[in-house]
Amino acid sequence: MAMLYLLAGLIVFALIGVPLAFSIGASCVSYLATQAPGLLINIPQKIWGGAYSQLMIAMPMFMLAGELMNAGGITKRIIDLCLYFVRPIRGGLGEVNVFASMIFGGISGSSVADTSALGSILIPSMERLGYPPKVAAGITVASSTMGMIIPPSIPMIIFAMVSGASVGGLFMAGAIPGLLIGVSQTVLVFIISRRNGYHPAKTTFVFGDFVKTALVGLPAMLMPVFIVVTVAFGICTATESAGLAVLYALVVGIFLYRELKWKHILLALRKTFIASATIMIIIGFTNIFTWILTMRQVPLQVAAFFQGLSLPTWAILLILDLLILLIGTFIDVSPAILLLAPILLPVMQNLGVGALQFGAILITGMAIGLVTPPVGMCLNACTKINRMPVIEIFKGAAPYLACNVVVLIAITLIPQLTTWLPSVLGY
Repeated sequence: MAMLYLLAGLIVFALIGVPLAFSIGASCVSYLATQAPGLLINIPQKIWGGAYSQLMIAMPMFMLAGELMNAGGITKRIIDLCLYFVRPIRGGLGEVNVFASMIFGGISGSSVADTSALGSILIPSMERLGYPPKVAAGITVASSTMGMIIPPSIPMIIFAMVSGASVGGLFMAGAIPGLLIGVSQTVLVFIISRRNGYHPAKTTFVFGDFVKTALVGLPAMLMPVFIVVTVAFGICTATESAGLAVLYALVVGIFLYRELKWKHILLALRKTFIASATIMIIIGFTNIFTWILTMRQVPLQVAAFFQGLSLPTWAILLILDLLILLIGTFIDVSPAILLLAPILLPVMQNLGVGALQFGAILITGMAIGLVTPPVGMCLNACTKINRMPVIEIFKGAAPYLACNVVVLIAITLIPQLTTWLPSVLGY
């Protein structure tokens, strides 16, 4: 009953135009005011307790590192180097788009940042080389979903805060699913591009030019490796790694590439403050939401409901996948994780799914929601670049999103895809 009351309030406030964070807060306040007014005094403490976490310092730091590396000329170096990666298979900018998303995802930890940074460069270039606008935009938004799956991942930091799971373990749990999405999308892009004649004419490989491009792009390539290695092997915590990533971005952008200026740094700080403050507000209000659900034993009730279904475990897991996809279509990633994780984690654990596997499943499913209307944050970011309707971009992305769905089902039914690498590294 508590869950229905809260959800009804959330929907009503959202429908009348109240921002999502305050819709969550208002539904919680209205519930407590009518059902348990004596508990209203706990609201400020719960809001502060939700946002006050040392782990959450890593989130704005990774955001800032991504902004600084984009402003410092890292993005175009990644693209130049990826052109050489796909040349042996005579690949075009479609394959470059996917490769660059894999690398950039290891820098920013954000799919929306991936779409904005790479899309502003690659979409116009792809259109000039003969890719239909819908295809160019579709490949960009579909491949950018890897940004929040391949480590580092801002949503995984949020999930770690809610679940208590290891950030390093979650990063490693997302590595193989992210790479599987990248490889499968690359294969599909190659097949479709070859069939439609999007590939460029074969060109002579100039070794000297390749060496020069590789040397210039090497600092950009080392960035994601640096982040993953320091966290995975326990050299740094996620927060310390994020701080070092910001320092690395400043040094490379200012002294090596010499493209990062003070105005870029100030703009990056402004974007980071706004984005992280928005998420922090959502986290604070959602903490009240989850507190009420826990107090009313809603997670245990949901777990008992699924356990009572006369279905095999694999069928229940696929139903939960469908639920994640459905909610991801209507709610943005951060609030969806904060709302779903406390409810579904006990269910998953009762079904034999650990926190690391569930984290990878949840993040992979939520990533698909970034490219599905009506909310689709990556779609909205892309439409600002090419001015195409959201539904047209989605149609262009649909074939490549099928790769994401296949990987989601695979990691749900084959735990080793998410648990093997963390276990090897001692998580």
